Amino acid sequence: MRRTSMQNSFIKVLISLSLILGLCTSVTANEIDALEVRPSLVEPVVSIPTHLVAVPVVNPGEYYLPPRYDDIPDTEYGDIVRWGRKIFINTQVHGKRYVGNGLNCTSFHLNEGRQPHASPMWAAYGMYPMFRTKSNKVVQMTQRIQSCFKYSMNGIAPTVDAPEMDALITYMHWLSKDVPIGVALPGRGFAGIKKTRDPSTINGEIMYKTQCAMCHGTNGQGQKNTNNVGYMFPPLWGVDTFNRKAGMNKIKTCAQFVKANMPLGAGYTLSDDEALDVCYYIWIHDKPEDSDASMLSNNLSPKRGTGR
Repeated sequence: MRRTSMQNSFIKVLISLSLILGLCTSVTANEIDALEVRPSLVEPVVSIPTHLVAVPVVNPGEYYLPPRYDDIPDTEYGDIVRWGRKIFINTQVHGKRYVGNGLNCTSFHLNEGRQPHASPMWAAYGMYPMFRTKSNKVVQMTQRIQSCFKYSMNGIAPTVDAPEMDALITYMHWLSKDVPIGVALPGRGFAGIKKTRDPSTINGEIMYKTQCAMCHGTNGQGQKNTNNVGYMFPPLWGVDTFNRKAGMNKIKTCAQFVKANMPLGAGYTLSDDEALDVCYYIWIHDKPEDSDASMLSNNLSPKRGTGR
């Protein structure tokens, strides 16, 4: 009996120590910085196989990760966030009155606008208002979105008070929770790139046929979704892609995107020169006309890309 009592006392001591350690652990967890990267527990809704959307992070904790989908509050604000997300990932349906091609916002901003070096929304939101050389003035985020619809979506710009605009801004605001204003975070925009020679369309054609055509088609036509609404893999030239004033029609911008994100699920497998080659090859193909240029200018200017 004496031995049993001693054992019981020892067990009670262990339990007490466990509770104390547990409380200490909780306090430490609560002190984690708001910008600490944590894994997301929600699978993004995408129109491509989910195993192709993993974010290639070389060093864990290198990039900020936005809130989980399950973190969206069950409030009126949360309802607008969810609608904005729907517009972002399925612009063909939820923003169709402003779209003039077959693309979605996620055609450019991968993984629901979350992916580093694919112009993630969480890294962009806090940087506006900002000066843009393209427009040669300081612009608001609403004006930046208008530009996306005009050029990348080859459509018309929503007014700043349009409900779709409110929803997109709210979604970006939510993705950027706790992000500091005016701080250029790692992963913002696209990857850096540096050429060692002039790009070659001959090499680019080889790279395209071996690395890109499987998804985007031998003629750059993309692959439609099974319901024929929008694309599983977007077209890279032709009438249903971005127009000639879109940022992605610049060879360098295209190459920066390709370097970090393409082939899909295998970013950083092409060299800088190979990324530039394939984008030069994409650039020489026809795109929709520049919506800001005159009819005369569009008809007389070279059809094989602009903005090299």
